[in-house]
Amino acid sequence: MKQLFSKSFWHLPAFMKNSQLRLIAIFLLGLAIVCEIMAFLVNPILGAVLLILVFLTIGASFLTLKEITEDTNEYISDLSYRIKRGEQEALIKMPIGILFFNDQTEAEWINPYLQKYFGKREVLGKKLKDIDLQLAKLIEQHFDEKKPVEVKWGEQYFQLLIQKEIHAAYLMDISQYAKIEQHDLETDAVLGQIFLDNYDEVTQSMNDKEISDLSNYVTNELANWARKHEMFLKRIDDDHFFILAYSKALQQLEQEKFRILDRIRERTSKQNFPLTLSLGIAYGDDNLALLAQTAQSNLDLALGRGGDQVVVKSPDGQARFYGGKTNPMEKRTRVRARMISQALQELINQADQVFVMGHQRSDMDSMGACLGIRRISKMNHKDCWIIMDQATPHSDILRLMQELEQYPEIKGSIITSAEAIEKANPQSLLIMVDHSKPSISISTELYQKMADRVMVIDHHRRGEEFPENPVLVYIEPYASSTCELITEMLEYQSRDSEPINKIEATAMLTGIIIDTKSFSLRTGTRTFDAASYLRSVGADLTMTHHFMKENVQSFMQRNHLIDRLEFLGDRLALCAGEPDRIYDPVTAAQAADALLNISGVEASFVITKRQDEKIGISARSNGKENVQVIMEELGGGGHLSNAATQLTDMTVAQAREQLLKVLKKDQK
Repeated sequence: MKQLFSKSFWHLPAFMKNSQLRLIAIFLLGLAIVCEIMAFLVNPILGAVLLILVFLTIGASFLTLKEITEDTNEYISDLSYRIKRGEQEALIKMPIGILFFNDQTEAEWINPYLQKYFGKREVLGKKLKDIDLQLAKLIEQHFDEKKPVEVKWGEQYFQLLIQKEIHAAYLMDISQYAKIEQHDLETDAVLGQIFLDNYDEVTQSMNDKEISDLSNYVTNELANWARKHEMFLKRIDDDHFFILAYSKALQQLEQEKFRILDRIRERTSKQNFPLTLSLGIAYGDDNLALLAQTAQSNLDLALGRGGDQVVVKSPDGQARFYGGKTNPMEKRTRVRARMISQALQELINQADQVFVMGHQRSDMDSMGACLGIRRISKMNHKDCWIIMDQATPHSDILRLMQELEQYPEIKGSIITSAEAIEKANPQSLLIMVDHSKPSISISTELYQKMADRVMVIDHHRRGEEFPENPVLVYIEPYASSTCELITEMLEYQSRDSEPINKIEATAMLTGIIIDTKSFSLRTGTRTFDAASYLRSVGADLTMTHHFMKENVQSFMQRNHLIDRLEFLGDRLALCAGEPDRIYDPVTAAQAADALLNISGVEASFVITKRQDEKIGISARSNGKENVQVIMEELGGGGHLSNAATQLTDMTVAQAREQLLKVLKKDQK
């Protein structure tokens, strides 16, 4: 029995030699043996009969299982053959290009699908760069990519996957889907608003016929422009238009840099009524309500920067600026100044205390504006605290602080950022003067704490960075300085309160004089009115000259920078400081101003290393070159003729190269 069991089991079909079938076979054989023994014990004849039945059953089972095994092996063999044949045919006929190459980037094998892209050219055994240079560069560029990447080869689009272990490249043609995607992108909705900046001012002195002619001219120009780019144009008001377009049209407009602005400005200027346009354009979202809101916001940004320009921005993207080539025309009125003054008075009365701060590295315009706001707060019987960076004041601020020793009340209201943060509460009001970017405030921590109670007073063009929810905004790029704006507001305050004193008036007048370069730049009739008012309330011209005096070190540094002058063409001047020498930012700005006095220079740039290890660039122009746009491309901002930026993790030489790239791009 033992020999029978051993022989029967080990001669089972091959597919039964797995663990489960073995257990079943052992169990059944064991059960048969037990039954056979019991049968022999009960009745030998019965045992013999059962033994014969067991052998017959085992024989029948063996034959059946052998037949099943043969059928299964035949089926598996046939299936394996079909699979291998399918793999081979798929490898040859599948709609995916396959290329095998060796370590020397020589083509070893390609399938017929990929061969059709080479025509009848022989490719095997040749280097990829000799077969197709573009394909060779694509494979080299994406050799280490682990996922498929979308590439353009010739006029077709492919998904390219490289298996670097076996030196194989797979290319799936997705041109059809790429064209559908491109079509979708080109037909995305674009909303825009057009505003005629100075329509009211220009038409104020015209008769009805002249107004009608001007209106017809502008409408016809815009209609032809819209028709050319397949846009929908609708006039909403005398000075307001709405446009609806596809993103394809927006791409064309950006390529031509919105020449419509220059065309209308130049044509109307020849007729002695120069008219400028501002556009706010939004794209990149399927929500039309959100696009409309973004377009309005972009238009507000364009107007806040002085008009005559275009702001293009998606709801979540970075703004792109076009135009802004002309100095903003003065169109603020005394009515607006009075309204802002009254609104400021109401905000001050609602607050328990006022905090005012300028930008980092305060200048006289910033500090004079702070003193002016403090005086307005005192006129409304509220305490006002001036936040000042007292660590490294410039020479003019240092002289002002020395003079303030004679005014202990004012001196005592100047506090540090830490003291201001401790004093501030939800009922306080924060006023940002001479800047609108929270990132360049003296105390960004104080701004964050009081972000919902912030007012902005500034004369620089508004940038993309701006307080989220200011309670009041007074930005006038047409003004010479922030001190000019605050001086006008002072004139509408109560006459019964204590008036502005000598030191405050002198500081504010100094701020105006410095920002206008002694009334030679950005100066309008309102500038002289403000200066006249400050003189009438006690501003001391002798003291202003005292504040503006340079120390010997500053004088030597400025001359040293000018001595490193180089010309970029005939119109641009550039000075780059020594790589490891620290320069005062104010001195760098003065050097940039001085370069404009050179005949033929329309714009100047001074690059220096600052005390905070940043690289500063001061830019100035005579108005023909828009240095604000140039500095914005480097992360800064300012005016059309007065701008700056600070760069981190960079050397003076690297900053110079960055500037040259932007200048080269801007001149195209």
